Amino acid sequence: MMKFIRYILILIISISLGTFTVAQENVAPGVGMKKLGQSSMNFLQVSVSPRASAMGEAYTAIGKGAESIFYNPAGLPEMESRFELYATTTQWVADINYMAGVAAWNMGNAGVIGVSFLTVDYGDDNIWTGLAESPSDEKGYVEYGTINNIGAYAMGISYGRSITNKFTLGGNLRFVGQQLGESYLETGLEKNDETQISYDMGVKFYPGYESFRFGMFIRNFGPSIQYEEITSQLPQVFSIAVAMDMLDVFMPSITETNNLLVSTEFVHPINYTERTKVGVEYNYNNILALRGGYKFNTDVEGFSGGIGVTTPSIAGNTIEVGYSYSVLDIFDGINRFSLKVVF
Repeated sequence: MMKFIRYILILIISISLGTFTVAQENVAPGVGMKKLGQSSMNFLQVSVSPRASAMGEAYTAIGKGAESIFYNPAGLPEMESRFELYATTTQWVADINYMAGVAAWNMGNAGVIGVSFLTVDYGDDNIWTGLAESPSDEKGYVEYGTINNIGAYAMGISYGRSITNKFTLGGNLRFVGQQLGESYLETGLEKNDETQISYDMGVKFYPGYESFRFGMFIRNFGPSIQYEEITSQLPQVFSIAVAMDMLDVFMPSITETNNLLVSTEFVHPINYTERTKVGVEYNYNNILALRGGYKFNTDVEGFSGGIGVTTPSIAGNTIEVGYSYSVLDIFDGINRFSLKVVF
């Protein structure tokens, strides 16, 4: 057991040091530039699950069932119920609101299939502006009116299956779109509406020691997108994570009613330097869950926390309610709410 604990500690430290080292290498010498502005449709990167967000989004090796579609669809085959409905809302910065939903159906040995949607409401106060003609203008810009047709969405179908009792895999196929208003160019009026197909693929592996597991996930893989003369890629992300219920090792006698899930995750995004995420969840009797997490190497994000409550099973059906709060340095905090019905 001690050898295993040492192995986990070495792995966590290695991931953390690797994040710091690669992050330094991806900063241009002398100017402090990071890999910013290299992707489009970045709304796809925003976390929509209160549970995942509360745990610092260290969720690649943890997610199960319907909500795992947004983090690692290899968690779909771990769905124990026949059917799940999941809905969530995120109160993002600048009055931007996200809404997402999933329906997942467990087909037994044939795997689990799910359908999902995500919509982004950018609010009503979207003003088109331009540089002021006179340098003496105090505001420095001119307002030309309200921009219409602003929003974003994603619709997808997902599938996951257990290959063995230790190995699962899953994938998403999503149709994504974003409308960024209109541009008045010399050639005339041009609408900045783009759509694309994106692909996600993930795996999870249980080596066989207690609840310890690995998870890997590639998200938002697809063709490039062009707005006017600028070509950019989808916000591709590669994640690798480990997680385990630590009470399996330290207090196995109380694991029937208590769980202490710890997860750490290394993330390689296309549009930022590498980062590490850590998360913890204490669950009592599958009724009450307390969660916390932290993200390293971010500009404004850091601590997060949340709570989850599950009703007792009634005729095999349960309801799960989740909430999380994420701290941002220069903005108001982010609130997320979720509701899951398990049939």
